[in-house]
Amino acid sequence: ARRGNRDGRRDFDFLHGRWKVHHLLLRNPLSGSSEWYECDGTAVERPLWNGDVNVEELDMTVPGGPLRVLALRIYSPASRQWAIHRSTASNGTLDQPMMIGDFSNGYGEFYNKDECGICVRFCWRSITRDRCRWEQAYAANGRRTWKTNWIMDFVRA
Repeated sequence: ARRGNRDGRRDFDFLHGRWKVHHLLLRNPLSGSSEWYECDGTAVERPLWNGDVNVEELDMTVPGGPLRVLALRIYSPASRQWAIHRSTASNGTLDQPMMIGDFSNGYGEFYNKDECGICVRFCWRSITRDRCRWEQAYAANGRRTWKTNWIMDFVRA
């Protein structure tokens, strides 16, 4: 959902550094469940290529054990949007398709469909120097009804 024609290559600068992360995860997304579990973890985000690329390492422990997630974000000067690729230590591949989006007025939105055809949205909001929130939501009905299934509250370490 491209929302502007501005240069957004500095949009993820707020995330550089070390973070403590509190996670809320919906136990069974798309099932109608309202049961959540909570856990804590850490994140480290580093810029590359003068900030046009950044890498985030996220570590947490979920009920099934440790979870390590890598986010690779790449800025496209041509489209003025970011592509977000993810991988986990357990799958060893970059998830396809990537998420595409940008920021407007301090709020970031990124969209795509997962491998099962479910619409996925990432949102960055409540961004300050020392705090921010990331949310993931699914829509099984073509983006008409979004159901948040993962919330991460970041506090600078």
